[in-house]
Formats: sequence, C-alpha cells, structure tokens
Amino acid sequence: MTGAGTAGWIRAARVVLGALGVLALLWIPLRNLDVPEFSIGNYFSYFTIQSNVIGVLVLLVGGVLDPDGRRWQLLRGAATLYLVITGVVYAVLLADIDVMLTDRWINDVLHRILPLVLLADWILVPRRLGITPGLIGAWLVYPAGYALYTLLRGPAVDWYPYPFLDPRQQGYVSLTLGLVLLTVVFVLLAAAVAGIGELRHPRPRS
Repeated sequence: MTGAGTAGWIRAARVVLGALGVLALLWIPLRNLDVPEFSIGNYFSYFTIQSNVIGVLVLLVGGVLDPDGRRWQLLRGAATLYLVITGVVYAVLLADIDVMLTDRWINDVLHRILPLVLLADWILVPRRLGITPGLIGAWLVYPAGYALYTLLRGPAVDWYPYPFLDPRQQGYVSLTLGLVLLTVVFVLLAAAVAGIGELRHPRPRS
C-alpha cells in the first residue's frame, strides 16, 4: 500500500487529535475501575464510543502511515460517516440526556470535536468513491448491526444506551418508525459524505 501523499501538517494534526481522542475514550473507564456501578460493557455499547474508536484508529493510522488505496478510503469514508452520525444524533436527540459522558471536555471531544475533525479531514483530503447503493449499503451495515446488537442485548442486561432505542419507554411500533426515519437520515448523510469526493474531484467531461 503506497502513501497517499497527504500534506505533513494534516498528518501531524491527525496524530495529535487522534491522541486526544484516545485520552478522552480511556479517561472515564480508567477513572471508574474501582466503581462497582460502572459497567465497561455498557460503556463500550454506546454508538458514540464505538464510532469514536473507529475514528481515532483512522486518524492515527492515517497520520502515521498515510495509506492509500480504495479499501482504506472506503474505511476513511465510513469513519467520517459514523462520526457525523454521532454528532448529528447527539445535537438533535441527546444534547440534554445523560449518556455517561459526564465530563464536559470528554463530551465535547467525542460528540462535537472529533466528528468535525473527521469531516474536515475528509473535505481536505477527499477521495471519489462514487455515490452508489452498494457503497451506501456497505457503510450502513455497521449502524444496522449496532441497532440489532442493542435490541438483542437490552433485554438481557435490562439497559439500553439511548431512549430512542429503548422499547420499554415507547413500544416497538414507535421504535420501528423511529428507526425507519433514522435510516432515511443516515442514507442521506452517507450520500453526502460520498458526494464530497465527487464535488472535489468532478469527473472529466467526455
């Protein structure tokens, strides 16, 4: 895998901001190792945490190795999408709800700063992947799998990470309608992320 030739300052920023993300992700679990009420399983069952783990790994690998190739760019785009989803869902549905991230700086890093960082990185170093149903479907496999995991795990542990995924509060009809609406939003966000590459690298006219 050859290097993508990304500017040095962008690679350096990736490493610094990726390291900030690692610190934010580890701060709460390490601080609560001796707290009986803290559940590491619940912590890593938040979409916020999982999407930020993916995003941080992409930043660090991109900063250190700067790989190129379609598979890597597909992963970069996916990480961007998942962090954008995190930022949008938090801003619209969760800004006033306790999602375990009680430290203000951690909440800001994981819900606001890193989503903007991944989006900015994708805008500054875009790749044309094509806006196709196959690409959008592939990117949305993970969010769909996450929803299924949450709905299967929830009854077993009597806990759900987010109110909109909790059937105990709203019933399955309302939950299903909400998931359909979120799916439509996620499809549009995926198309927008893929579209950034198309705008920055327009196809040559024949």
